[in-house]
Amino acid sequence: MTAGRAIAIAATLLAGGLLAAMPARPAEELVADLSEHLIAITTGFTGTEVVMFGATEGSGDVVIIVRGPLSDATVRRKARVAGIWVNRESMSFTNVPSYYALASSRPVDEIASPATLELHEIGFDHLKLAVDSGEVNPTEVPFFRSALIREKQQLGLYARQPGKVAFLGTRLFRANFDFPADVPTGSYLAEVLLLRDGQVASAQTTPLVISKIGVGATIFDFGHQRGAYYGAIAILVALMAGWIAHLAFRRG
Repeated sequence: MTAGRAIAIAATLLAGGLLAAMPARPAEELVADLSEHLIAITTGFTGTEVVMFGATEGSGDVVIIVRGPLSDATVRRKARVAGIWVNRESMSFTNVPSYYALASSRPVDEIASPATLELHEIGFDHLKLAVDSGEVNPTEVPFFRSALIREKQQLGLYARQPGKVAFLGTRLFRANFDFPADVPTGSYLAEVLLLRDGQVASAQTTPLVISKIGVGATIFDFGHQRGAYYGAIAILVALMAGWIAHLAFRRG
């Protein structure tokens, strides 16, 4: 049995237990959780997969959005000048999710109203990417916006296609989310929506933390907090390595 299959089975059993433990209250229509709430990035980290699982009380469709920490991003357009490609125009965006993945039980356009898609930023077309530039040509915004999303997709930080929320029976559901090796650290949020007639009937937000640990984390923190010392040590190590190589060459 593969590790992924084992996780899926465990998630299904746990979701069933959650459903059985749900109190008999009409408002408790959705319960969900992640297979893990902490992704520890060590030296040998090559990426991982997290399972979102849960149960619904009654019928409906499920949409899950996982977002990473917000940050600023700048997109540059290259142009060829005298046979050389150089950066020309650029555009900066604010409130850009460092990671974005979407999964749904059916195509979102079929189960959510336009207002719901816009409110919860479901899908790339509805992400609220604010432009942070002095003078902006409105006709250029769609080009740079699309370029930003494509760049994130190439890095594996934005899912190219929506994932599938699979129902196991009529109440239990699960969905898988992949995180690449160079996924940014920070606090993530997984938003689970239960939709009926195009509207949100119930919602739940679950946190996920991605953090560096071990020696790599210590070096990373030292480099950011003591940049000058880190640079001096790096130069010293490089000089020592060159000196040792020189001695070895002379002996050879």
